[in-house]
Amino acid sequence: MAAHRTAQPRWRPEGTGRHLVVRSGDRVVADTIRPLVLYESGFAPRWYVPRADVDESALTPAEGQTFCPYKGLASYYDIADAHRAAWSYEDAWTEVRRVDGLVSFEPDEIEVLLDGIRLRLEPGQGVVSHGVDRNLGLDETTAVRQA
Repeated sequence: MAAHRTAQPRWRPEGTGRHLVVRSGDRVVADTIRPLVLYESGFAPRWYVPRADVDESALTPAEGQTFCPYKGLASYYDIADAHRAAWSYEDAWTEVRRVDGLVSFEPDEIEVLLDGIRLRLEPGQGVVSHGVDRNLGLDETTAVRQA
């Protein structure tokens, strides 16, 4: 009899004990030994930091939100001159609830160090805006969520 294999989900959040530091020039924006990493099909791993380990005074809310069909609505933050350098899902979908309220940082916009090594996106690891779900208005996404 053949063994039954369960398909891997599109995303998989996992807690770690790695040391993650985010810097804006000489300023430490985040420093944690309890980041959560989100593995998402087709994308680089994204590291999320508990708010208690983030200097929130460094985050300036940026205009606009985006919708991810797998995680929900993302709110963005500017850090110094880095536009939309961080984001957070304040009401993440149930499947990825562990990232709810945590902050992730864009390594192409701000310095993100994992165990002392700077993270950089490799070619092809950026988010590509395509697909029928990319042009939904916020009113459409919240209506679906409330249904």
